[in-house]
Amino acid sequence: MKTAVNPWTTSSATLAVAGMIIVGIGLYFIALRPPLLPEDIRYMNLSAAELEAIGPRLAMWLSQVFRVLGGYALATGALLVALAFTAFRARHPVAVTGALVGGASSIGLMSAVNFTLGSEFRWPLFACALVWAVSLIAYGLESSRNHQPLTNKEPVP
Repeated sequence: MKTAVNPWTTSSATLAVAGMIIVGIGLYFIALRPPLLPEDIRYMNLSAAELEAIGPRLAMWLSQVFRVLGGYALATGALLVALAFTAFRARHPVAVTGALVGGASSIGLMSAVNFTLGSEFRWPLFACALVWAVSLIAYGLESSRNHQPLTNKEPVP
């Protein structure tokens, strides 16, 4: 016997897209992100001599840190995609909690910190966070639209 498949909703499709974006961020950190961006050096306010003294050791260490960060981002994104395909799409109440916590602690926090740092990536990351937030807003709107209050009255024929 084949089980009924839940239809794709705006919320589940948008959550899947948010997860794919976070997977992309993870891949960027694993494979492409240089250890020090010009904005990092500006933020640390290092002189050329200070950068020359610690730069190579700092770069080696940061490369490893960003690989780990990228792995976590990739895993979070993959789990958000899996959640969108399964429990979120099936409207399991705990799924929205998972999407809220997973998104807030990943792309939400990353976006907020990048604003705090004045990063050049703050607006693109904010746009990514908005995709995640839209999925939660859509979930709430879909739930309120499908919610029918219980009454003691018999339906009118």
